[in-house]
Amino acid sequence: MNDSKANKRRLSLTEGNVWKTLLFYCLPLFGSAMFQQIYSLVDLLIVGNFSADGENALAAVGEATIILNVLLAFALGANGGLSVVVAKHCGKGDNKGVRETVNTAIITFGVMCVLVMTVGFSCGNAFMAVMDVDETITADSLSYLYIYTGSLPFVFAYNLGCGILAALGDSKTPFIFLVMSSLLNIGLDLLFVRGLHADVAGAAWATFISQALATILTVIVLVKRLHGIKSEQKPRIFSGNICKELLAAAVPVILQNSFVSVGNFFVQKRINSIGVGAAAGFTAAFKLVSLANTAVGNMVSGIANFCSQNKAAENYGRVKKGVGVGMIYCVSISIIFTIIFVSFPEFFTKIFITDPSDEAKNCSQQFLTYVSLFLPIVCVKLVCDGAVRGCGGNIGFTVSTFSDLIIRVVFVYILTGVGLGFTGVCAAWMIGWTLGMFVAVGFYLAIKCLRGYTITGKPKKAKLAD
Repeated sequence: MNDSKANKRRLSLTEGNVWKTLLFYCLPLFGSAMFQQIYSLVDLLIVGNFSADGENALAAVGEATIILNVLLAFALGANGGLSVVVAKHCGKGDNKGVRETVNTAIITFGVMCVLVMTVGFSCGNAFMAVMDVDETITADSLSYLYIYTGSLPFVFAYNLGCGILAALGDSKTPFIFLVMSSLLNIGLDLLFVRGLHADVAGAAWATFISQALATILTVIVLVKRLHGIKSEQKPRIFSGNICKELLAAAVPVILQNSFVSVGNFFVQKRINSIGVGAAAGFTAAFKLVSLANTAVGNMVSGIANFCSQNKAAENYGRVKKGVGVGMIYCVSISIIFTIIFVSFPEFFTKIFITDPSDEAKNCSQQFLTYVSLFLPIVCVKLVCDGAVRGCGGNIGFTVSTFSDLIIRVVFVYILTGVGLGFTGVCAAWMIGWTLGMFVAVGFYLAIKCLRGYTITGKPKKAKLAD
């Protein structure tokens, strides 16, 4: 690929119709998130329906997933931070910067992966003790946790590959590979859990193997794509300045995901005190709600890349219009999820647990019915957070994330403490998302480079407002 063709491809987010550009760029990201969530959803579905003790097995996977989400936050942060920095260099047409960013990211986040795996392997029992996990499901939870932790090198590599390809304007290739590995995951889950009766451990191994396949295919394509990006000067293997830039972009995303996961950690601890049935019901419903938010969140990462490229190219009006268009797309999808979950809560509960206890059924249906109503509200927050991050507002992004998290965790303990039980958990989610949305909108409105521009891209004043 010659330089002119490569630059044209990577600069596609700064040109063309915004509606069409964002739609075709974000749809594969949405699909990737959906299929990535299928990994854990299929684990829950098959474990809940085909294990010897479905409800306990479901609760065991749910407990391990809460811990894993804290560890996975670092991989997601590496993806988000790297994609924004690469997109910025693409917007400037800086091939050398792109190559140096990729080189530095591999070293930086490789070290991070080793540290995260060390924590996962060494602190499993401590995590279970802090969460007050019922002893009847502790062994299965640890088994799932340790096997999944062993797959983290593939998870990191896949997320880095997806981040780089998305920043270069290619969001389709990772999606295609993820579909293939998701189908493999379903087949292996059925083989290991239903056929070989490996139960929780079998589901974890199925995920491990499937993720490895997606990673290998993504890395092969990425190496070929990077080989076509030429620069007159030889890129450095490692750059201290770029490392700082990567961490500055990645840490807020890591903090967002890890602190949200830590918050869920303490929420899960509170739910565990209600009972194993409540833990199983929450696991099923929370996974579905997370599916909706993660799918939208992946689209928001696309919006952040769009903002980063166009801000670097000083297309400020296009940034503002892109956020508006992205908001319409994302909220529309959230409304669809809301309608589906609110309309069929009993159906979705029984998909995960064939014969749920009354406690598990009631908790799952209650969370789906009430919390899902607020999915469009948290969607507005996510889009505003993505725009702020894409425009370099890492402090605002971090504060917005903390506000939502802290409010939810505090209200879970307050409302369950005054006797509301699981209803208090649902109410805490609704309150946290609503107040967090107002904080996120406030930071978006404070973006300096957008103040002097209308959504059509024309400045409101003659003077450049940046």
